[in-house]
Amino acid sequence: MHLVVFGAGGNVGQRIVSEALNRQHRVTAAVRDEATILPQHNLDVVEADATQPTSVAQVSSGRDAIISAISPRPGEDGRPASSLTDAATALIEGARNSGVRRLIIVGGAGSLESAPGLQLVDQPDFPDAYKPEALAQRDALAVYRGSAGDLDWTYISPAAEIHPGRRTGSYRVSGDQLLVNDEGKSTISIEDYAVAVLDEIEKGSHHGQRISVAN
Repeated sequence: MHLVVFGAGGNVGQRIVSEALNRQHRVTAAVRDEATILPQHNLDVVEADATQPTSVAQVSSGRDAIISAISPRPGEDGRPASSLTDAATALIEGARNSGVRRLIIVGGAGSLESAPGLQLVDQPDFPDAYKPEALAQRDALAVYRGSAGDLDWTYISPAAEIHPGRRTGSYRVSGDQLLVNDEGKSTISIEDYAVAVLDEIEKGSHHGQRISVAN
């Protein structure tokens, strides 16, 4: 397949690109600064703006799937953070205009249910530093749920803690519920998260819904 990855220069985006290349897919890395990624075999690098439908459509035309791994955090170079809701709207419209139906979104864990009717972000002990990011991810999910019904989209939330680590190729899948292990912890390596993303593209069946993944 030929995949386009928006936000390919970030921590998660880089692992998704690597996983896709290792599986012999062709990848177009769509980034805000072309100099952040070096082209290689089966990898093209282009500058694009995930918050602009025209840019999304232009870069995505002829591809088999779109992956959004854009971050709500400011860039290390001082660039302001992208609006996730603006990106959601643009990705949906851009996908339609390019004729690409498959859309995978790297989501957040804050809107997962930690208890019946209680989202993780609404718990009293949820860190204030991460709350704006979690709320932005939740708002973006609402856009996909409300406006992307004609597309084959999947929003993939990681565990509460996602970090660089070992690629085991093993993970668990749930729906809107936060996954925890026997010790009550919710974690996943970025490498295994990337495995989950590519598995969903290649053989997934979670169409038009949010899923959560954890080790």
